[in-house]
Amino acid sequence: MNPQHILITGAAGAIGSMLAAQFRNHHPSAKLTLVDMNESSLADIANRYGGHPERCDLTDIEALPRWWHSLTERQGPVDVLINCAGIMDIMTITGTGWERGQRSLDINLIAPMRLMDLALPDMLAKRQGCVINIASMAGRVPIRGCSYYGGAKAGIGMASEIARLDLKKQGINVITVYPGPIFSGLENHARSQVKQGPISRLIPTGKPDVLAQRIYQTFRKGGARVIYPDIYHLAKQLANLELTTHVMDRFSPQPNR
Repeated sequence: MNPQHILITGAAGAIGSMLAAQFRNHHPSAKLTLVDMNESSLADIANRYGGHPERCDLTDIEALPRWWHSLTERQGPVDVLINCAGIMDIMTITGTGWERGQRSLDINLIAPMRLMDLALPDMLAKRQGCVINIASMAGRVPIRGCSYYGGAKAGIGMASEIARLDLKKQGINVITVYPGPIFSGLENHARSQVKQGPISRLIPTGKPDVLAQRIYQTFRKGGARVIYPDIYHLAKQLANLELTTHVMDRFSPQPNR
């Protein structure tokens, strides 16, 4: 497809900004809406790639329809939605607390589901569109300290896979992305919350520009999913085995609280 309007949430982050670069490079005439809460970084990214910056609090779920309708009235319907915004805390379930946990659920699961709900009617009317959901390998394997994050990412991953089944015959492609750790502000924040040791330093970590390239290639091919770094293909295959739980219990880093 040749998209006319691409929207990326979490656009000021490492992965989101690289996705903006990929889509702008390949679709120079498309409208590019870049969404984030970090206004200064967002403005820089928008200027760099000729995008339209939109500040939006994705935790305000009730306000999303009003914001969406205002946006599409101004910029036109979205035909590529990229749900990239995410937050991650590595804490025990009791150390996280409900308020922090609710924020994780809202940003990582509820908001992308709501945005899909808002974007799909226009896509279905044209029988053309694409949704790209950034899930996580943390939603495929049990990682200590990731009850809320892993639960939310498991939810968006499964919802995305099912949405693909629902929509593929109607001209809508849904791509689910399962990154492992990626060099980014989110990854740095997560590392700061665990006890550092040989194992944490050896965790395979990918590059945001390479991930963005993989995602765009999958978009062009009409593919279903992306797993990166490549070693995590093995973890996906083992996700339902008792061995995986045993290994992660033994080797995943210990949260500080």
